[in-house]
Amino acid sequence: MPIVKHTIKVDIPKFKNIDLELDDTMCPKTVKSFLQNLPFTLGVNLWGEEIYTNESPINVDEENAKDLVELYDVAYWPTGKAICLFYGPTPIGTKNEIKPYSPVNVIGKILKPDKKILSELKNGINVTFKKK
Repeated sequence: MPIVKHTIKVDIPKFKNIDLELDDTMCPKTVKSFLQNLPFTLGVNLWGEEIYTNESPINVDEENAKDLVELYDVAYWPTGKAICLFYGPTPIGTKNEIKPYSPVNVIGKILKPDKKILSELKNGINVTFKKK
């Protein structure tokens, strides 16, 4: 099957937006659910260099879930029904590893990542995920 990629805009009021590229190769059910629920608005939280959302409308179980992720991965966290954007280390990873709180379904990458956004975002800001 061909790889299908989808560009998603994360609209952050009064801040620079974040663009994501979703790829349905590893987690097609998760990506499908994500796309079917667009657009949606959620509050965000910071945990180390991870941005994660409040509970999303996506409801999928673990699908090829990973204990470790790569820099700039976009993932869905089934335990909390959250979308996760990984900009760097998390509090529970060792040096040079990015470890989610529990396994996540990796669904894409952050396009043109800008770590400066981490210093500007505050817990509780609402962001909107929509098709670009």
